[in-house]
Amino acid sequence: RSHFQVYESTGNTDGQVVFTGYYEPVYPGCLTQSDTCPYPIYGLPDDLFLINLSDFSRTYVGHRRLMARVDSEKKQVMPYYSRQQINAVPDFHLRATPVAWLESRIDRFFLEIQGSGQVVLDTGEHLRIHYLGTNGNAYTSIGRYLIDQGEIAKEEMSMQAIRQWLERNPDRMDEVLHQNDSVVFFKAGQDGPYGSLGVQVTPFRSIATDPAVFPRGGLCFVRTRLPDRYRINPLKVWEDTAFFAMNQDAGGAIKGPARADIFCGTGNYAEFTAGHMNTPGQLFFLVLKQRP
Repeated sequence: RSHFQVYESTGNTDGQVVFTGYYEPVYPGCLTQSDTCPYPIYGLPDDLFLINLSDFSRTYVGHRRLMARVDSEKKQVMPYYSRQQINAVPDFHLRATPVAWLESRIDRFFLEIQGSGQVVLDTGEHLRIHYLGTNGNAYTSIGRYLIDQGEIAKEEMSMQAIRQWLERNPDRMDEVLHQNDSVVFFKAGQDGPYGSLGVQVTPFRSIATDPAVFPRGGLCFVRTRLPDRYRINPLKVWEDTAFFAMNQDAGGAIKGPARADIFCGTGNYAEFTAGHMNTPGQLFFLVLKQRP
């Protein structure tokens, strides 16, 4: 109290912040396309362009940047292709050189949701995959779509429940995955995973928030609930917890003062926590007082 001003997030209408989790998944894959690994992890497409509106007029200073493509026939700048449009191009991998190929289309989708991961190659080596950019289209939750369609009950929703539903309903995979127009592009790299500040994130010490609301790199204090590390099952115990963290990341689904995403690390506990966490709590930011 003597050194910091403490600010609490206003949260939602009842003053709560909803905490979710994300993690670094590990999926089997290959460096080259094969019958075993048919699904590309796309690099940045060569026809994807970044438009910074503030370069054109001071009127647009502070506006978000746009991802676009050029339609040479219409001689127009257009929004970049949606997920459905990209999946309809059979040779899209020729314009977005893959960094690796995965065995499962579902794995590829969840890799995009998490924003980074590791690929276990057929050689036994681990390849680190890092976020590079997006197509600029809006993120839509397929979990919310499945709830609205009556396919998964709200109280049973989790990343694991979505995966199980997709595996049981392969004939409806296009319908569901195409609800989310946002596509993430990747690069291969060392170490990580990295947050939006370009620094490595730390399990349960790094969070993602909306950079339009909260100070990037800010020191935080979190109050929420986490599962018991020794009872990871559907009937797990969730325990009150409080810890300091750094605001080191951002995410397409993390918008407004009532949302925060906790980086949970790698492994079974991280996957379980990230997949099931949708927990209310409080978020505080500590701002160093100016010296007199």
